[in-house]
Amino acid sequence: MNWTAAIDIYCERTGPEFWSEPINAVSNLAFIIAAILPFMAMRRAGASDALLTGLCGIAFCIGVGSFLFHTVAERWAALADTLPILLFIIGFLYAAMNRLFGLRWPWAILATVLAFALSTTARDAGMMIAGSSLNGSVSYFPALALLGGSTIALAVRGHPAARPVAVATAIFALSLTARSVDEALCVDIPMGTHFLWHLLNGTMIGVLLFALLRHGRRA
Repeated sequence: MNWTAAIDIYCERTGPEFWSEPINAVSNLAFIIAAILPFMAMRRAGASDALLTGLCGIAFCIGVGSFLFHTVAERWAALADTLPILLFIIGFLYAAMNRLFGLRWPWAILATVLAFALSTTARDAGMMIAGSSLNGSVSYFPALALLGGSTIALAVRGHPAARPVAVATAIFALSLTARSVDEALCVDIPMGTHFLWHLLNGTMIGVLLFALLRHGRRA
């Protein structure tokens, strides 16, 4: 595999130059801000939480990896973009099972593995059916379903985190829409809509991290 092969899949990129996607690149600051604000809030409260700190670190890496992908735009940079996202999904799944649903860590790990396996199977099935339609956004639909399902489960339990998780779910739905229509709107919007995926997802991650900080309890 040629790890330095160029990738051009977004409207804004018009050539191989480093700054060919300036808006897509700079909009990754949303992830950096989403990582720093809850971490600072935790420190101001005098708390020390390794799990939340780790999630903030992964969110920071999402911003860095996505910046690399939208500047260097090579295959290795695509891995730097997607790997932190995968780690955040797994990490937040565990945090939700343990801190929001109150499962002790062995059961939280088992629930995380089962939920991730189910979502991966659903993602693969969706990709087989839809292929690269919707700009490849089909692969993220299971994550949206997990958030929506968590919202319903938390609401049924009367958990205070139900509202922020519901807000995060709505934001993610909007961000998926922006990612999906990027190429379809190239003619009308030359800079595309992918930057909204960054801005909205950064906001979503911030909402989820603050939900854990304010409403999460160690089982």
